[in-house]
Amino acid sequence: MQFASETLKTALALTPIAQNPAHGRWRTEAMRSHATPRLIIISKGQGRITIAGLTSGYGPNNLMFIPANTMYGFDVGQTVFGQMMTIPAAMASEWPDEATHLRLRDVGAQKELSNIIESLERELKSSAQTHARAAHYHLGLFAVFFERQLTATPSDTFKARSQTTSARLVAAFTGLIARGYRSDHGVAEYAHALGVTPTHLTRCCNQTCGKSALALLRDRVHYEACVMLRETRTPVNEIAAQLGFQSAAYFSRSFAAQTGATPSKFRKFGAATQQNYRFS
Repeated sequence: MQFASETLKTALALTPIAQNPAHGRWRTEAMRSHATPRLIIISKGQGRITIAGLTSGYGPNNLMFIPANTMYGFDVGQTVFGQMMTIPAAMASEWPDEATHLRLRDVGAQKELSNIIESLERELKSSAQTHARAAHYHLGLFAVFFERQLTATPSDTFKARSQTTSARLVAAFTGLIARGYRSDHGVAEYAHALGVTPTHLTRCCNQTCGKSALALLRDRVHYEACVMLRETRTPVNEIAAQLGFQSAAYFSRSFAAQTGATPSKFRKFGAATQQNYRFS
């Protein structure tokens, strides 16, 4: 799955989702967030996705809406295929305010979804005059379709689970991480800001997604480090400083602990260094 740098990923776009060892598991599984919303469209296969610290299963004909600045990550098995849609900030108001997992079970709705995606994709690939405007109109129709399906589809367990006390706390925690992961704040600082103890915060994180609070924080920082190493020429010591590490040496040790490779080796050899990537 190919991701461009964040500065290039704010325009309307459709990106294929499929397992690609050459790109590395971190591109999908590591926690990340974006300045604009995303919509994950799964056509076939199944797996697990974590949105705002809440893990659930996904399958064919699933639509998962991720608001701006919401952390998420998902596994992509060999049979999974789908698309990731980048929604421009100017059109974000036409979509839900909160993360939404929609499972389309009606065959008619599934066909309508396929037609909308095909029309949108055709305009995005077209060189005809005003094709960009046409693509945005199709995106508007997609938003209408999504809203209608939310009204017609019975409440999903994802929404109910997201309203529990633990899920709300973890969602708030991941929201803080999404905005502050470049600082050197630890779990204790985030817990204090949320009015809970680090122990309680970690317990809730384990309940909702099977990861500790520290693992979620480290995962978000690590994803950004991988992107900067692979997609920019920023020196390693500057990456370390930008991500809140007190020294380049500490950054290198932390990075190697998760990938089995130093930042320099990861940058030079790419996927060949990602065999030992661990998601804790």
